[in-house]
Amino acid sequence: MYSYSNFDADFVHSRVAEFRSQVERRLDGSLTEDEFKPLRLMNGLYLQLHAYMLRVAVPYGSLNSRQMRQLAYIADTWDKGYGHFTTRQNIQFNWPKLQDVPDMLAALADVEMHAIQTSGNCIRNVTADHFAGAAADEIEDPRPTAELIRQWSTDHPEFAYLPRKFKVAVTGSPNDRAVTKAHDIGLRMVRDDAGEPGYEVVIGGGLGRTPMIGKVVRDFLPKKDLLAYLEAILQVYNLSGRRDNKYKARIKILVHETGLEALKERIEANFARQNRLLPEVDASVAARIEASFAAPEWDKRPLPAPFNDAGLRSFIDTNTAAHKNPDYAIVSVSIKPIGGTPGDATSAQMRVLADLGEKYSHDELRISHEQNVILPHVHKADIPAVYAALREAGLATANIGLVSDIIACPGMDYCALATARSIPIAQQISETFADLDAQRDIGPLKIKISGCINACGHHHVGHIGILGLDRAGVENYQITLGGDGTETATIGTRTGPGFAYDEIVLAVERLIEAYLDIRETEAETFLETYRRTGAGPFKTALYGEEARADAA
Repeated sequence: MYSYSNFDADFVHSRVAEFRSQVERRLDGSLTEDEFKPLRLMNGLYLQLHAYMLRVAVPYGSLNSRQMRQLAYIADTWDKGYGHFTTRQNIQFNWPKLQDVPDMLAALADVEMHAIQTSGNCIRNVTADHFAGAAADEIEDPRPTAELIRQWSTDHPEFAYLPRKFKVAVTGSPNDRAVTKAHDIGLRMVRDDAGEPGYEVVIGGGLGRTPMIGKVVRDFLPKKDLLAYLEAILQVYNLSGRRDNKYKARIKILVHETGLEALKERIEANFARQNRLLPEVDASVAARIEASFAAPEWDKRPLPAPFNDAGLRSFIDTNTAAHKNPDYAIVSVSIKPIGGTPGDATSAQMRVLADLGEKYSHDELRISHEQNVILPHVHKADIPAVYAALREAGLATANIGLVSDIIACPGMDYCALATARSIPIAQQISETFADLDAQRDIGPLKIKISGCINACGHHHVGHIGILGLDRAGVENYQITLGGDGTETATIGTRTGPGFAYDEIVLAVERLIEAYLDIRETEAETFLETYRRTGAGPFKTALYGEEARADAA
């Protein structure tokens, strides 16, 4: 993992001191809330429905055991004993008192963490594949790229006040686990004809009220040109992005209104100029960053005999993935217990995860955009011990990728922007499908729930997406089908009229029953079935025979 340089440490601690002074002035009335707001947002502090919320950056989802323990300490000391892992691979604390936030930030700085650029119209926390550095299908570890972008973008003087927030995601694998096509810039590691690694560059992706899949603006970008090309894109966006309407200020609207080819010409012209002005990525800087992500020294113990315990076998089948070292496995820890709040982890559970990461995963953990925690490097001989510890901590739910592994934003339980509840819907769906054998029969199914049009729950790219809205003071839930956040990214299609709060779970049940009835084989997934049949049979399941007549 990357360790702070002296510059990094001094920078983060000086930001804490600066913000401490700003908080003191807010508390004594020297600053009004309007004056304080841009200052707190620059430090990841939001004002939500009931309290302040501090969003802590977990750069590209990677952290170590010491950092996870510090998050647990912060939860116990200044919050209510838990944290919420988000779809941006961050963690949020929902109940801090304003006077305590500088101490929270100081505690983060002590373990090389911060909350800088987790808000505001700037380049946000760079996200990456949560299997980075471990995945068997990986071309190259994307974390050095993400770290390079983090260093370049932090406090970048030209890009601190963009037309709107700006999100970058990186994947090193052909199988996209970072939802790169739904980002302002998505980078996918590829190789050219000579076998040299570089990037496919996608721009203009995004969800929210105007969901769009990003478009390829460069088929291959050499690694040495990365920062110059990013500068070219950001400068074009900063100068030409709309500032008259925040709902139309994202780069996806610029791509849509200008046209990809016309915008590409401007980016390429700017890139040629940048290549004259900016040096290539310094080889020594790149080498130093890459050295921080060197593979651990792998344990050469013999592999275990097949496991007989049914619960353990089920956990292995569902919650592990292939590692680049065949003696190891990637273990995904579900933060989605049946009936629980997706993404919420108690301080006690964080400490268990820290202990497991330290003892069994070469002191590495990851946060996924699906609100789960990853132990990326677990020797197969250690899986029984990991499973036993997880089970004791209530973290052994074997549901990764299944119907109860639901993404959900905080919704109206916490968020000031939300128009409907998300968490109770997720809880009710997971309780409805609590039987894990039934979940495995249903197979891979991604349900994603957002409590407002801002789509923090990524509902547009859910196989089943649920969007909660306010209709004349009443919660109403729209359903989209066929969304996909992978390398074959697709925006889901709205099925029709929405459903009341007490109807939406029953509607999901009908969709799943219809899928089980019409799938051709048990191996055909929900998404495959939807793509084969189209929406017709699912609309019939939702709305009755009149939907069939309308479709005809």
